[in-house]
Amino acid sequence: MKMALKDGQILIKEADNNQFLIIKSWNKMKWSKAEQMLYGPADMELLNKLAGLVRLPAPIEERRQHLNKVAEAVDRERMKEEPVPVYKYPVKLPLYKHQIRGANMALMVFGLIEPPGEEAGREKK
Repeated sequence: MKMALKDGQILIKEADNNQFLIIKSWNKMKWSKAEQMLYGPADMELLNKLAGLVRLPAPIEERRQHLNKVAEAVDRERMKEEPVPVYKYPVKLPLYKHQIRGANMALMVFGLIEPPGEEAGREKK
């Protein structure tokens, strides 16, 4: 099986029959008859499923790990009791806790800041 990542799409060629049927059953990828390949969005769910099926090439595995890291950081931020703003947001009134959480998560998801490591997310006791 050959795999490539292009413009946020994952492209798969020359998958054997079993791999093709498994991937097609997920309903996440479409078959291009003209180019004889499967294509679909390179999102976290699809990349994790493909990683369970085959060994991913280095750039694709790197993207999968980055997406998983961002998702874990967002989950940690969502569960914080006392969120701390990671940026000085340009607002006049102080933000509520849920607004701080939402703004912090949005910055992480859209890639404007790097998600903090797991050790930064743990509370010190």
